[in-house]
Amino acid sequence: MRLKLIACEILYREVCAAAARSINQVDLEFLPKGLHDIGPTGMRQRIAEAIAAVDSARYEAILLGYCLCSNGIVGLRAGAVPLVVPRGHDCMTLFFGCLQRYLDYFHKNPGTYFKTIGWIERGEQLEQLSSAAIQNQLGLNLSFQELAARYGEENARFLAEQLGNLTRNYRQITYIEMGVGPEAPFVQKARREAEEKGWRFEHVRGDMSLLQALVDGPWDQERFLVAPPGHEIAPCFDDQLIQAKPIHTPSSEPAPPNLADLSPSSR
Repeated sequence: MRLKLIACEILYREVCAAAARSINQVDLEFLPKGLHDIGPTGMRQRIAEAIAAVDSARYEAILLGYCLCSNGIVGLRAGAVPLVVPRGHDCMTLFFGCLQRYLDYFHKNPGTYFKTIGWIERGEQLEQLSSAAIQNQLGLNLSFQELAARYGEENARFLAEQLGNLTRNYRQITYIEMGVGPEAPFVQKARREAEEKGWRFEHVRGDMSLLQALVDGPWDQERFLVAPPGHEIAPCFDDQLIQAKPIHTPSSEPAPPNLADLSPSSR
């Protein structure tokens, strides 16, 4: 098969490694990590633009290197070819290899900030899309002096205390090693950051199997959503997380009832 994969750049090394080993021809496109910071509407719009630009005649399916990601993929539509998406809350499912392994670790280790090679080399000091980022729109990137000038000193102090420390609920860094590069320097950097913050540090092995299955196929229903042409991604509130629903169009609306049929004589 010839497949098109649109993925977050956080997965760059892992996706390239999986595509290189795939039995299929996989053409890759990466979007900036900053999409996570502009909210679900902006994120969905940018991914939808990338999907719309794909020449569907060249491919048998379009794959997404995204999970639910705070509903950033909800509403994305499959055009002439199916749209294939891993089932997961966020990209950590892709790094852990399956949703259940990620959930097990998450519940056993609350307050964990995850790091990978991509999150360190592409996710820190990010400048892409900075003007559209929610943090910037809310003023979270401003200094105390700038906040005080804008909102007054008392309000600035409140904002700084409540919103300034986005990591205040974390107490551990876990580095997920995926085996796709010289990761020792990145492990050391994550460990050093944990020490500086006074947090616990853990180093775990990731799992490439879900990403490999994404580029290899076939796509089983338990791990993947395959949205057929004419369907869009919608959330569902069970273990599957996402589902495919027919795209609602005016022509698909039921005809209004005939009032004559509702008269007493017709009952």
